[in-house]
Amino acid sequence: MHPRLIVLTGATRGLGRSLVPQFVEAGHTVIGCGRKESLVQELRKSFASPHRFDVVDVRDAAAVEAWARSVLKSHGPPALLINNAALMNSPAPLWKVPAAEMKDLFDVNVIGVANMIRAFVPAMVALESGVIVNLSSLWGRSTSPEVAPYCATKYAIEGLTLALAKELPQGMAAVPMNPGIIDTEMLRQAFGNGAGKYHNAEAWALKAAPFLMSLGAKDNGKSLSVA
Repeated sequence: MHPRLIVLTGATRGLGRSLVPQFVEAGHTVIGCGRKESLVQELRKSFASPHRFDVVDVRDAAAVEAWARSVLKSHGPPALLINNAALMNSPAPLWKVPAAEMKDLFDVNVIGVANMIRAFVPAMVALESGVIVNLSSLWGRSTSPEVAPYCATKYAIEGLTLALAKELPQGMAAVPMNPGIIDTEMLRQAFGNGAGKYHNAEAWALKAAPFLMSLGAKDNGKSLSVA
């Protein structure tokens, strides 16, 4: 597979962080972002140019747009845009979830994805090339108690992505992807120690990275899962 440019949000933790070395070892160039300066610096030390990692808050539309302009100037449009950054709510009945926490989830999990699409996808559309993968969840296609805010955001991602798929030119693809159940910090927020019975992010990435790189126009508008 020829080298490709990948833009990845939430690159500093969890699933995003586990994907970075897999993509790099396969010869691809990774442009990633996260909110914590120390974790971004660690990525910069581990993966030098042409890879690029920056502190960006996907909730901030102006910051995302400025970052995209810089990336497009330095590297060009991505072949693969992965919107991975997300938050989980603290488990509780919906009526006990604070308004501020609910807003944070929607701002990151939904508005953040829209901000990235607005900033990067026009350049991809101009080339009529590229794949947009928005991380969904099993809880974007089913529900459980005490995670209603998270379920709501991931259902929104399913709808947003499937609608986007109908707007793209032929040759492109938009895919909502359920990564499966993985032992991450986020899952432990919901499952506690019960998350430990699932495989970790590094093991998941061994399958997920080649799966992501295999996606193309044939997959446009399909709700997919990493097997």
